[in-house]
Amino acid sequence: MPVTLYDRDGHRCLMFTDLGHAPGQEQHADEAVQSNQFLIVDQDTGAIIDPGGNLAYSELYLAMTRHFPPQRLSALLASHADPDIIASLDRWTTSTQAKIYVSTVWERFVPHFCKPGKTAGRIVGIPDAGMRIRIGRSDLIALPAHFLHAEGNFQFYDPVSQILFSGDLGVSLVGGQVARQPVDSLSPLLPAMERFHRRYMVSNKVLRLWADMVQGLPIRMMVPQHGAPLMGPAVGEFIAWAREFKCGIDLMNAADYRIPA
Repeated sequence: MPVTLYDRDGHRCLMFTDLGHAPGQEQHADEAVQSNQFLIVDQDTGAIIDPGGNLAYSELYLAMTRHFPPQRLSALLASHADPDIIASLDRWTTSTQAKIYVSTVWERFVPHFCKPGKTAGRIVGIPDAGMRIRIGRSDLIALPAHFLHAEGNFQFYDPVSQILFSGDLGVSLVGGQVARQPVDSLSPLLPAMERFHRRYMVSNKVLRLWADMVQGLPIRMMVPQHGAPLMGPAVGEFIAWAREFKCGIDLMNAADYRIPA
């Protein structure tokens, strides 16, 4: 069952935390990293943010059809081009006519996930500065988040729900059941966050630039692609923590680049 993050006046934001881990398959739960997928519904249309890999496709597709028919899916939005984000694209391009929104950096890489010709005319490159994407009665805003962690990287902000879908920023490496529970205090999640951010985020410089950008946004909830949503005070706490966090190339030195013995 999805987690309802927002539901008002025909606008819904749903989060799926445990797709692909069917009952009886628990022994395989640790084979793939836990991932979240997001369905945005606005009346009789909608979008999917980070649709995930083949493990997630079938259940996500069925869930979508409970809200609108496949031909009414407006957009597949990709924060970046990792396989846990878009490995299922071949199936989505078969079952829907949705446009695929992804950084211009990845436009010519995305077709590698699909059979020849299936992405023709369907990829919309998001420019580095971001853009507004119309979904039903309102826009989702693609916010630049380059090098957090991918070279061409976007987060998606929904002004109606005031939810920031933050991709790999704000990730906590937890299981699907824990990921269902929004947290309003950052400190319990930090042990599940620090190691990931230290390795995957490129530098403190880009974290500070990101923090400056989002500081003035009204963010009710920040929801990453892995792990639990942050809400209320935890959002501001995360922004403050990220602003000071050293990571990536900040920590590298000559000892990390040696020929193995």
